Amino acid sequence: MIKDMSAPEAWALLNENEDAVMLDVRTTMEYEYVGHPPDAVLLPWKEAPDMQVDPEFVDKARDVLRKARPGRDPEDLVVLTLCRSGGRSKAAGEALAENGFRNVINVVEGFEGDKDENNHRGNINGWRYHNLPWEQS
Repeated sequence: MIKDMSAPEAWALLNENEDAVMLDVRTTMEYEYVGHPPDAVLLPWKEAPDMQVDPEFVDKARDVLRKARPGRDPEDLVVLTLCRSGGRSKAAGEALAENGFRNVINVVEGFEGDKDENNHRGNINGWRYHNLPWEQS
């Protein structure tokens, strides 16, 4: 079971807890061209062009988290998962929790947020909607 958290709550947690790490599980193209939170670690849950779940995702997560927080057990870290609007990050977070990660949090609003009545993102919620720090590669 994983927890859900809003984008502003996630930003506060990242700043308050040195054991918190954000995994951005969007595609490489989304991460680089749409933007990402500072210090977010890119680890795609699915990658273009086939958009299939990476069968090695959990093992790769352990590796990138060991590098992000040397000397710490990756499964003990606070791991926040982020995608465009919360769907992929929820699935990725659940996979982590099912494989021994004890403190996984899904950023429910994602980076771009939910669609509005005109099918546009960024006008209702999401990381960028809340004017939280972000950058492009």
